[in-house]
Amino acid sequence: MTNSTQFITLSNGLSIHLKEIHTAPIISTWVWYRVGSRNETPGKTGISHWVEHMQFKGTQAFPAGILDREISRVGGVWNALTHLDWTTYFETLPAHIFDISLSLEADRMINSQFDGLEVERERTVIISEREGNENQPLFLLGEAVQNKAFSQHPYQHEVIGEKEDLHTITRDDLYHHYRRFYQPANAVLAIAGDFETQSMLERINQIFGEIPPGESVKQKLPLEPPQTGEKSVHVTGPGETSYMQIAYHAPSASNPDFFTLTVLDSLLTGPSSLNMFGSGGTSNKTSRLYRALVEGEISVSCQGVLQATLDPYLYSINLTVHPFHTPEEVLNAVDQEIQRVLDSPVTSAEIERAIKQAKALFAFSSENISNQAFWLGYAEMFDSYDWFENYVDHLAQVTPEKVLEIARTYLHPNNRVVGFYTPEGG
Repeated sequence: MTNSTQFITLSNGLSIHLKEIHTAPIISTWVWYRVGSRNETPGKTGISHWVEHMQFKGTQAFPAGILDREISRVGGVWNALTHLDWTTYFETLPAHIFDISLSLEADRMINSQFDGLEVERERTVIISEREGNENQPLFLLGEAVQNKAFSQHPYQHEVIGEKEDLHTITRDDLYHHYRRFYQPANAVLAIAGDFETQSMLERINQIFGEIPPGESVKQKLPLEPPQTGEKSVHVTGPGETSYMQIAYHAPSASNPDFFTLTVLDSLLTGPSSLNMFGSGGTSNKTSRLYRALVEGEISVSCQGVLQATLDPYLYSINLTVHPFHTPEEVLNAVDQEIQRVLDSPVTSAEIERAIKQAKALFAFSSENISNQAFWLGYAEMFDSYDWFENYVDHLAQVTPEKVLEIARTYLHPNNRVVGFYTPEGG
């Protein structure tokens, strides 16, 4: 039996989202902070991700290493992730010891130490991570496209940050970023699993209720001006394979256009998963671009990526160029398929199949207790939980006429960046 979701806000501003799910004796706890690369300024890129790393360095109450051993011993999992709009921490544990999660997250919300030696050790780790990424063609291509697509908005920077910034960010920079954004009024605590709501609320209030709310974190971010002409970027690097990324400026998740673009994405490339922690998946082999490019042996692979973001971001089509074809031929084939959408009405049967596939992937990404807890907080980072609950209904309202309108609005050359990756010497 699953009870209705409960939403409560503590006096210090902490948003609490609870969902009883009594199908298994586990509890999944997530803390979401409204801070990511979107909140960074030039010279401080990558600072949110670095702060996330420092949150695993321990506090006086929870020294580093102890929780790793304890959580592993009982078969639990814990981790964290920093993204464009948010940072999240989670623990999924047997229900009888879930209290560790609450105590840990409340403690590191206010008591993280940011020891100078640990900061320097982590600087080395993150720069090494960055350098490892630079050996990956798709990272290099994606970063170049992202930077070209945004001239004003902070979305222009990769979450890991620019290498020169990683060399110069100080311990005090990190600590001030932590103190500014890691506070109850800027956070959502989302918990799903085998508990009783009233007793859980009482325990949360005991542990989190006395934490001060902190100052306002509102920022006025620069608006990205509309793109007025097609842009391209050429990248060379290691490897033996050529890649392409075609990135169109896309609406934010709260824009009604997002749902129609979701169906168009499913039609063209197969549905994108919105849950980076989800399980399961669907095939994209019935999608138009797969059939035309992969089965037609023009590209080796074809994948669409549409992300739910707070501000307008990108819809990307990622392609591996077939060794017997040129990137220009791949781009031409993609454009022909998009033109087909514009010239010939998409049938209701195609729309129904695209919607069905998007719904299936959405169901896969929200089926277990950890994923239910994920969505309780994640949806609040770009809209509200209603967005999640009404997602399927929004998809069901998409018509062939709406798909045509969205294709005309977003999938035109003036609204895109085309990135080419060529292996060195190739």
